[in-house]
Amino acid sequence: MLQRILLLLLLAASGSLCALAAGIELTDDAGRIVRLKQPARRVISLAPHITENLFSAGVGDRIVGTVNFSDYPPAARAIPQVGGYDNFNIELIHALQPDLIIAWQEGNQLIQVEQLEAMGYVVYVDYPLDFAGIARSIRNFGVLTGNEATAGAAAAALVERMQRLRDAYSGLEPISVFYQVWPEPLITVNNRQIIGQSIALCGGRNIFAELDALTPRVNKENVLAADPQAIIASGMNDQRPEWLDDWARWPTLQAARDRHLFFIPPDIIQRHTARLLEGTDMLCGFIHQVRQERRLEERD
Repeated sequence: MLQRILLLLLLAASGSLCALAAGIELTDDAGRIVRLKQPARRVISLAPHITENLFSAGVGDRIVGTVNFSDYPPAARAIPQVGGYDNFNIELIHALQPDLIIAWQEGNQLIQVEQLEAMGYVVYVDYPLDFAGIARSIRNFGVLTGNEATAGAAAAALVERMQRLRDAYSGLEPISVFYQVWPEPLITVNNRQIIGQSIALCGGRNIFAELDALTPRVNKENVLAADPQAIIASGMNDQRPEWLDDWARWPTLQAARDRHLFFIPPDIIQRHTARLLEGTDMLCGFIHQVRQERRLEERD
């Protein structure tokens, strides 16, 4: 029996060595094949959400450089910064000698990313658009760094928690929702944007679900005409923005009349990380509060 166990361990080890010898090959979110000769040990993250997802994958200690606002978990604040996600310092990146750079397709300047590739750096482009995309990012970060087990478990936990929320709220009475990202210009989300997906998961009906842009600009007249039952907003930090309560100026608006003006901190609803499920849980709670209050009114 002992000999058999040792043989199995030997075979597993030899398989790992073969995989290591063959290197790592992954398709990134830009559809490009990214190759590494061995798991990355020195990683640069070019977006706050990438930094956070690397920590979720269990490889925060591999990050040698990141960008402004990479502030979660707290350990991320001690990592050297190479500038902002929209204008990073290539010389600082070069000085850190990374063996992997993870770029953000939506936020980084393409010309700068191309410069890094021209210098010979391996660049993986990350662009998660939904919960499955976040899970895939975490899982792939584990593959790129040779930490598949931890990353895979974190990704699976995210998907499981999302499904629990979906099961809890699917099929319930829909509640009309206006999600406000910013006041001037007035910005919202459609249902392809991940916050719009969260609203749908919670049994909400996004009043601007069908607009073409992911984060479209609208006007107050559009909101007043749609008369949402709840208005939910984020902002710039953990403080409830004053502009959310400006809707109280329109007392005929359902959400204002019933005091259904809710705030969710932006870091747990706007970043494409595992914490987005915390924000979604809060979002579901607000929508369900409206639903329950409606039921009570109907009984009375």
